[in-house]
Amino acid sequence: MFSFVQLLMAGNPAQAGGGMVNLILMGSIILVFWLFMIRPQAKKAKDQKKFIDNLQKGDKIVTIAGIHGTVNKINEDGTLQLEINPGSYVKLEKSAISMEWTAAINKPVAEKK
Repeated sequence: MFSFVQLLMAGNPAQAGGGMVNLILMGSIILVFWLFMIRPQAKKAKDQKKFIDNLQKGDKIVTIAGIHGTVNKINEDGTLQLEINPGSYVKLEKSAISMEWTAAINKPVAEKK
């Protein structure tokens, strides 16, 4: 005679291990999502913060709005004073500075041969 526990444990042999396969598949999807989406974005945010923390007076920058200028003064409240023309100053948030565009205007010009 079969007991009730033996009937439950027998189950359907075609579905054996199906839960484990789904778990491994879900884990691999999460890993791929983290590797290709979250990790690069976190690295870029870390680089942007380091770039903003290293700004100094006299650095040439470009804002995300496309305004070119020179850093005149860095304030303690997270803002800076940008000189866009001689004698013309604008107060900006540090987060409004574009790291990519600033790097593009500050890179050395390649010499032509």
